[in-house]
Amino acid sequence: MAQHTEKVSKPRRLLFRALDGIEWLGNKLPSPLLLFACLAFIIIILSGIFSGVSVTNPTTDEVVEVKNLFSKSGLEYIFTSAVDNFIGFAPLGAVLVTMLGIGLAEQTGLINASLKSIVFSFPNRLLTAALVFAGVMSSVAVNAGYVVLPPLGAVLFLGLGRHPLAGLAAAFAGVSGGFGANLALTSTDAILQELTAEAARTIDSGYADTITVTMNYFFAAASVLLITFIGTWVTEKIVEPRLGKYEGEEEGDIEELTSQEKKGMRLAGIGFLLTFALMAYLSFGPLRGDGAYIESPFFNALVFVIFILFLVPGLIYGIVVNEIKNDKDLTRLLGKTMAAMGGYIALAFTAGQFIAYFGETNLGTVIAFRGADFLNSTGFDGISLILTFLGLTMLINFFIGSSSAKWTILAPVFVPIMMNLGYSPEFTTLLYRIGDSVTNMITPLLLYFPVVIAFAQRYNKNLGIGTLIAMMIPYAAAFLVGWLILLSIWSLLGLPVGPGAPITY
Repeated sequence: MAQHTEKVSKPRRLLFRALDGIEWLGNKLPSPLLLFACLAFIIIILSGIFSGVSVTNPTTDEVVEVKNLFSKSGLEYIFTSAVDNFIGFAPLGAVLVTMLGIGLAEQTGLINASLKSIVFSFPNRLLTAALVFAGVMSSVAVNAGYVVLPPLGAVLFLGLGRHPLAGLAAAFAGVSGGFGANLALTSTDAILQELTAEAARTIDSGYADTITVTMNYFFAAASVLLITFIGTWVTEKIVEPRLGKYEGEEEGDIEELTSQEKKGMRLAGIGFLLTFALMAYLSFGPLRGDGAYIESPFFNALVFVIFILFLVPGLIYGIVVNEIKNDKDLTRLLGKTMAAMGGYIALAFTAGQFIAYFGETNLGTVIAFRGADFLNSTGFDGISLILTFLGLTMLINFFIGSSSAKWTILAPVFVPIMMNLGYSPEFTTLLYRIGDSVTNMITPLLLYFPVVIAFAQRYNKNLGIGTLIAMMIPYAAAFLVGWLILLSIWSLLGLPVGPGAPITY
């Protein structure tokens, strides 16, 4: 796939060849749909081999044992849960609902017209940075950024005559890195704070009560600039030159807007602002809830909110430009959107089985606890301990995709260990967030990895897992190096990682 049309230096040529090798090897794997089916079958085999292997949760003393899917109860689970595993595949509903709104806006021409407007008014040199920054900040909306930004980034780059997959990669990198960086507090902060405080309570209940949701805010806010800069640099200096000129079937239309399109844009913009104002009212009014704002019913309904925010202006624009004359036109356009998602729906079936089997067998939990035991037995301290913990977190991310699920397992083990070695629980949580964020974009176990592949295949029907991983590895490596440098500077200066959250305990 890589074309390398631009003249590059020898070091970059070597890097490109290495990435080409990774892409070639990765693409030798079956199609994503078949790959997840094979992985599901492998999990069944492994559950039989390691049946009975167990670990003990040191906090609860609960024994977690690998479940055998070859047993009578295991086979019953496989056959009776297939439909539930498909329907329960977390991204499926979010993707389809969101894409209904985005799809209508695309089918009526609103997105195309908006992109043309941006092309003629937005400085091209700032576009990449803006896209990565938007990805970083999208973690406020939890996982919605994975659904919205990669396809929009691709279309936007295409409209500017740039390679669409570079836009998709930039957005994907920003969204993934965004879980370790943000200018706002998110639901992730609240979840991690609760788990960290609970783990710290086993050593020092008084200190645990001082751990707040802002425990990593200073470092996370500073990381926004870091991730935006690195993501922009990697996109423009490595990923885009390696991809070369786009020669696919999709075309970017950058002709001037017609008077009718401009009218549609104005009315759609008014519709969007009114809808946004209504959503803002609901977020502070009927949907505010009684707890923290980021845990309110409004935030739990963000997928539906995004659907409405795209649907209303898309509908208005379609009516103005005569793409929607009656209800049959609306049904037809929504149907075309869902037809385009057919491949993803099929992929979601096998991916859902794999994810469900992995959770049911407890293989991920056993791997995580055994890894924690290994780290505890090494006797490492200082830098060696920090690097080993980061490496273990990155490794476990290839087995357990959920950030909160991993920290639920790791926090009770590592927070006390690090406290006994003089590191604060807040600092340990920060290390975990870094390790988790840099590998999100290269682990097929990320729930939204198949989603991004489905978006990318619009521009390259033969694109496989290897191609996407090869595109994202430079981001993962650069983010890790950048964060380690920032972490070193932070430690040398002795700065708190958040309000009242020192590095040392």
